[in-house]
Amino acid sequence: QVQLVESGGRLVQAGDSLRLSCAASGRGFSTLTMAWFRQAPGKERQFVAAISWNGGSTSILDSVKERFTVSRDNAKNTLYLQMDSLEPEDTAVYYCASHRRNYAYGQPARSAEYGSWGQGTQVTVSS
Repeated sequence: QVQLVESGGRLVQAGDSLRLSCAASGRGFSTLTMAWFRQAPGKERQFVAAISWNGGSTSILDSVKERFTVSRDNAKNTLYLQMDSLEPEDTAVYYCASHRRNYAYGQPARSAEYGSWGQGTQVTVSS
């Protein structure tokens, strides 16, 4: 089981870039698929991106695929989300999550696959 803490969210203007980080503590980070989800006010939680335990596979929401990049550094137990050309529609609380099972990728966009979640970091994009 890992514990997750997101950081990097803040108020930015449309067109700006932002990098979110998710620091993991505990055992097993390098064996777990990791993901980013977001939740905007009044909306359901939405999958954003996922990356397999070794970085060999990634999945990204179609609507952000040209602007967002997911990566990880297993030596630092850290997950990243690089967000470029931000739009007001990207405003949300962003959460990182770790998969329930080691060395599993499965259906990475399915929130039920993930067992540990961070507390979230707020990203606000002004127009």
